[in-house]
Amino acid sequence: MKFKTIKSFLGTILLTLSMVGCTTILDEQPRSIYEPGFFKTEKGVMGGLTSMYAHLRWLYGDGYLYSAWETGTDEATWAQSADGNFKDMDMSGVGSISVTTHPTGIVWNTVFSNINTANGVIENASEVGLSPALIAEAQFFRAFDYFLLVQTYGGVPLDLGSGELKFNTSPVRVSVRNTVPEVYTKAIFPDLKAAAANLPDAGRVTGSATKTLARLYLAKAYLTYGWWLENPKNIPTYPETARTDPDGHNAQWYFQQAYDIAVQGIENPGPFRLQPTFYDLHVGSNDRNNEMLLYADHTETSELYNGGSLTYGGGGPPDNWVVWMMTWNYTNIRSSTSNTSWNAVSSVQRAATQDKGRPWTRMAPPIEVFTNTFADKTNDARYDGTFVTVYRSNWDLANDKTPTYYNANFLPVQPGSPILTFLNEEPATAIDYSNATYKSNVGAGVLPGRADFVISPKGISRLRHPGLWKMGTYRTDNDGGLGQPNAGLTRPYYVAKFSELYFIAAEAAVKGATVKAGKSARELINVIRARAGKWRFSNAENSAKTVDNSASMTAATPANIDINYILAERSREYFAEGYRWFDLIRTQKWGEVAAKYTIGGPNLTDHTPQTFNRDIQPFHYLRPIPRGQIDGMEMTPEEKNAYQNPGYQ
Repeated sequence: MKFKTIKSFLGTILLTLSMVGCTTILDEQPRSIYEPGFFKTEKGVMGGLTSMYAHLRWLYGDGYLYSAWETGTDEATWAQSADGNFKDMDMSGVGSISVTTHPTGIVWNTVFSNINTANGVIENASEVGLSPALIAEAQFFRAFDYFLLVQTYGGVPLDLGSGELKFNTSPVRVSVRNTVPEVYTKAIFPDLKAAAANLPDAGRVTGSATKTLARLYLAKAYLTYGWWLENPKNIPTYPETARTDPDGHNAQWYFQQAYDIAVQGIENPGPFRLQPTFYDLHVGSNDRNNEMLLYADHTETSELYNGGSLTYGGGGPPDNWVVWMMTWNYTNIRSSTSNTSWNAVSSVQRAATQDKGRPWTRMAPPIEVFTNTFADKTNDARYDGTFVTVYRSNWDLANDKTPTYYNANFLPVQPGSPILTFLNEEPATAIDYSNATYKSNVGAGVLPGRADFVISPKGISRLRHPGLWKMGTYRTDNDGGLGQPNAGLTRPYYVAKFSELYFIAAEAAVKGATVKAGKSARELINVIRARAGKWRFSNAENSAKTVDNSASMTAATPANIDINYILAERSREYFAEGYRWFDLIRTQKWGEVAAKYTIGGPNLTDHTPQTFNRDIQPFHYLRPIPRGQIDGMEMTPEEKNAYQNPGYQ
């Protein structure tokens, strides 16, 4: 397969998008340029269609875009090694979002070329005899990208230079932003309805778009637009327009549509199902399971098809490297070669395994994640299935044959032993942190009789915190060693899951949709919570665990759930997966839910939580248009100023 650069013409300015990889499923053959003649052949149209799947890698897996979707919410703040890409997003005074903030501009700078490709495919599909099902794939991705845009920036241009939703081949330097209702009713809804009608129940190849996927996004778009019409907290929109629907429907009509479509997806799932346990959903050996509706794919078998190096990742797309951001530098943990005096040795080393991987220490979960969001760590398997709470020794994987080293209290540890544990609760006996600096090098403490160093929830800091197991590295080519922990992840990045249909329907029900028997908001949420109560493996204990706490989980669900409960439940289900900012701006709860947080400082000796307040203003609910976009347009200063979202001029 010969590789060249793909160039697509954006509507407002000419940008270049390099598709430097292929999926293992779709036969992608990049072209030097997309021109009108290219889309006049079936091969050309299919090539453009295939590139739409590859474009997901330029969004999902990018650690900086991940920061835009997580940092500044109740799920994440900046960590010890953070730069402005993370501090600017935190809203706590350590930085500020501006027109040059890189993470907030990634969506804008990435998706228009794919939208234009979709325009070309759709415009020429009938001429080359493309089936309605294949056209529907392009319609899905055009709607998918516009949905990302409208949630992020408000109204965006539908005309890229040759007319609304038309394929553009000439660079133009003027642009007009459509309003939010126009983007939804002219682009997103029609495309998603066509996709839901014409896509197959089962994908034409593994990982391709399906009817269930289209229904999920149609329901979510209806739900989001319903909130936008209702506007309960008077959040401003831009371009300014009345909160009225061109088709004459009110918010309640859209909530009902969201409920009905989501339930239709649940009742007609095709090949998709909930996995039996939360562990099964996320364990690397079960990737691409039938709960996954869409993912940005990667592979460990070929750099060509992976889209990036299999041995080293530089921290940029199209690699998947998001989990590095919330991976702290656990490699500073030390044990001792002696049981009488401290002679430090590295006992927990960087490895290409799901519990370790490459540390960047850019993002950290606040303490409330562990004390509030995941308060139930006994019945609910999602805490154990989300976090690495026990860091185990692995010196044997580095070809160190020493059978025993010594750890806290100079007690012996072997390969696979717990070296450092994040405790579930504050212990009855006070942790001794006084000698932790020279013992563990990460500021951990000691409890009597325990060989592992310990950190309680109050000791979580910007330097050290539980890692993300569910999104961690997984490879099968480690050959008994440490593997390639510095490479981008070869796992797929999950974009959409079947489980979200339950949450969308439940949220619409809370917003007043008329429900079907057996599918009230509480009943829908309890399907997810019942699954969350089922264990088959404990990561903390590193052993099989067959326990069913479903009855306890469902009994604990409030009789009448509200939006706050749904948001908390969504955080437990999708923690740190890139959903959170969208959830909070959709429901207009960002300024309330993420207003303040507590966490320890960035130093080894920081064991006392500090409280931080965030200044989230109404205009922050939209991100700024990147300055490079506006600078490149041939418009008057007044027109350029008017193009930018208010608050960022």
